[in-house]
Amino acid sequence: MTLLELFQLLKNHLKLVIALPIIFALVTAVGSWIFLANTYTANVSMYVLANSSETQSNTSLSTDLSASQMITNDVSELIQSERVLNQAANQLGMSESELKGYDIKVTSSTTTRLITISVTGDTPNSAAAIANGIADTTNSVAQEIMNIEAVNVIDQAEVPASPSGPPRTMYTAVAFLAGIFVAVAIVVLMDMINTRIRKPEEIEELLDIPVIGRIPVIK
Repeated sequence: MTLLELFQLLKNHLKLVIALPIIFALVTAVGSWIFLANTYTANVSMYVLANSSETQSNTSLSTDLSASQMITNDVSELIQSERVLNQAANQLGMSESELKGYDIKVTSSTTTRLITISVTGDTPNSAAAIANGIADTTNSVAQEIMNIEAVNVIDQAEVPASPSGPPRTMYTAVAFLAGIFVAVAIVVLMDMINTRIRKPEEIEELLDIPVIGRIPVIK
C-alpha cells in the first residue's frame, strides 16, 4: 500500500479517524479528574556552610571547590538517610512509614553548595511542613556527625497554591495520539480483511490478464 492509497483509505473512513482520538482523549481527561487525586509539591533550598578548617588551606581554588562539592554531596545523601527521616518524622508527629509515603527528592548543584528538597504529597500543607521539617533535622544532624558549621535554609517551603500533578494535559494528549494510532490500525486491518475487488487494476494484478471492457451499472 502506497502512502497515497493510505491517505485515500483514511479519507474514506474519516469519521472513525476523527471520532476515535476524541473519544480516547475525553475518556482519559474525565478519568484523570475522577480517579487521580491532585498532588502538591513544596520546595526548600539550603546552603551548606562548612567549617573553615574543612576548606581553608593553601591549596588551589579548584581543590577548595571540589572539597566543598564533596561535602554538599554528603549532605544530600544524609538528607535521605534513615536517621534524618526518622527524626523528621518524630518532629512532625508521624511515623517513618507515613513520611516515606511522600515523594521526597533531593537535588544539588554541581558548582555550588545549594541543596533543594522537594516534597510531593496529597495536601499542600503537609508537603510544606514535611519539607521544612526535613530541612531543620538535616541541619542538626549534619552539625552533629559531619563537622559542618550549619546547613542554613535560604528559602523555607511555602504552602503551594496550586497542584503540581498529575499531568492531566499530557495524559490527554498521549491518549489522543493513541486514538489516532488505533484508528489507523483499524482502518488498515479492515482494508486487509476486505477481499472485494474495487478497481480494474486489482483484477489485472490478481489474474495477470488485462481488462478489455467494463459493464456499466444500470440503475
